[in-house]
Amino acid sequence: MLRELKTFLAVVRWGTFAAAGARIGLTQSAVSAQMQRLEEALGAPLFTRTGRSATLNEAGEEAVEMARQIVGLFDELAVRVTSRELRGTVRMGAIQTAQVGMLPTALGILRGRHPLVSVRLVHGSSLFLIGQVDSGELDAALMIAPPFMLPRELLWQPLVREPFVLAVPEGVPGEDWRQLLAAHPFIRYDRASFGGRGVEHFLRRHDLHVEAMLDIEDVDAMVAMVAAGLGVSLVPITRSNSLPPGVRAVSLGKDVFHRELGLVMPREPRRRELLNVLRECLEVAARPHAAESEALARPPRPAS
Repeated sequence: MLRELKTFLAVVRWGTFAAAGARIGLTQSAVSAQMQRLEEALGAPLFTRTGRSATLNEAGEEAVEMARQIVGLFDELAVRVTSRELRGTVRMGAIQTAQVGMLPTALGILRGRHPLVSVRLVHGSSLFLIGQVDSGELDAALMIAPPFMLPRELLWQPLVREPFVLAVPEGVPGEDWRQLLAAHPFIRYDRASFGGRGVEHFLRRHDLHVEAMLDIEDVDAMVAMVAAGLGVSLVPITRSNSLPPGVRAVSLGKDVFHRELGLVMPREPRRRELLNVLRECLEVAARPHAAESEALARPPRPAS
């Protein structure tokens, strides 16, 4: 009956059914039909009808103030509901490099904007996380883009492309990535992982045959092995401090390739509002992350 009460107040304000209808986008007959439904619901006539005119009767006069109160209370309720602080828990998965990369920045933004929203974080490989989102165990996952089509029920939201570099021990001279790759033991990004498949595709595309002395899935562990002087490795630049002391990045130049990091989530999520604000915070965090990574992946400028 809320619609009918609002139309009733429009009739009171503008004086006739026709004038009220013109103001609120209804025909005179539609206004008349609404007033009849309102009178039937209340069990009493609100207007005295004479020919084609209708004026408020005594019951109608008494109903005006109460109708205003009811409509006003509903409007106040709508304001309170829509302006309430967002709260709830997001069950989120993330690969290791994302947890120590842009995710802390994104969660800091989320905390500042929506302090009542919490996140339950689960670690895992990209393939594992897809299964967890698909089964409903997780609401979303921050991971590497899969090299295959996602199930129709899932949606991919790209966030950032991370460039690869050749990580070499700091004391190893040279800027030619091909020569360095051929001259030193290779620490390989595990070929079973999504990122590792990208590395294998890069090596095949350039017809490079390397003998790996170690296969690792964790990027930080790969970099640590390089720092220990065990070899060189093709790794993505995941954050501005991803290469510790003892390791330097050799640019791949025009041959640079990337891995894409993004958010996988259901097409029809149960926590849509929570996931939307989380995605927005991740997008904000991804912008400077992308710029820093690309800057680190550029070849050094020649000395003037």
